Amino acid sequence: MTSTDVLLWVAVPYVAAAVFVVGHLWRYRYDQFGWTTRSSQVYENRLLRWGSPMFHVGVLMVAGGHVVGLLVPRTWLEAVGVTEHAYHLGATWLGTVAAVLTLAGLAILVYRRRTVGPVFLATTRSDKLMYVVLGATLALGTAATVMFQVLGDAYDYRGSIAPWVRGLLTFRPDAGLMADVPLMFQLHVLSAQVLVAIWPFTRLVHVFSAPVGYLVRPYVVYRSRDDRRTGSRAVRPGWERVERPGAARRR
Repeated sequence: MTSTDVLLWVAVPYVAAAVFVVGHLWRYRYDQFGWTTRSSQVYENRLLRWGSPMFHVGVLMVAGGHVVGLLVPRTWLEAVGVTEHAYHLGATWLGTVAAVLTLAGLAILVYRRRTVGPVFLATTRSDKLMYVVLGATLALGTAATVMFQVLGDAYDYRGSIAPWVRGLLTFRPDAGLMADVPLMFQLHVLSAQVLVAIWPFTRLVHVFSAPVGYLVRPYVVYRSRDDRRTGSRAVRPGWERVERPGAARRR
């Protein structure tokens, strides 16, 4: 294990995590009005209707696969009956489907931003940087999966990358676990760290803006204009006459 290994697999991950946390706190404190996806649906909806669901469903599948593959130890899965062969088949083929779905959705969204004039004009520098880093992270992860898991001899990342990630979370990192990891996996991990670092300063912050309050908000009371409604008084067309206060008493 060299000093470069310690820098890349211990220092950089913690720096990226610190920027992620502090950056979100800073932006929430000073840029709440910018805490949004900056939706461009009003400019174009046809491509967005296809690209957005594909991308978001694919990303959720990718995130779920990473949680299981990196955070759940192999012995836990074996204890519930998931064999190594079953895990490999599920992770490889479901992961490939998720990657293709995510990349296809991202390609549609990028094409939309580049070709639809109003959407392109609404694209900021942070959006462009986010798309580049996000696309690189997804492309490198997909390439590593295809090269080693589909076409290769199934690299055992659960014996190296997974315990390294769990070591970071428990503040006992072992940079030596990443020293002999294939280059494509290393590049994927490094690009993911860059994505984590720039996350608070891009539209990706909307991930933490789920409308949870909607579930407990009070009912919205409104008056219906439906002619078929039931009530004690018939609906009159047009404006209703408004009398001055005291007019009824003078009658």
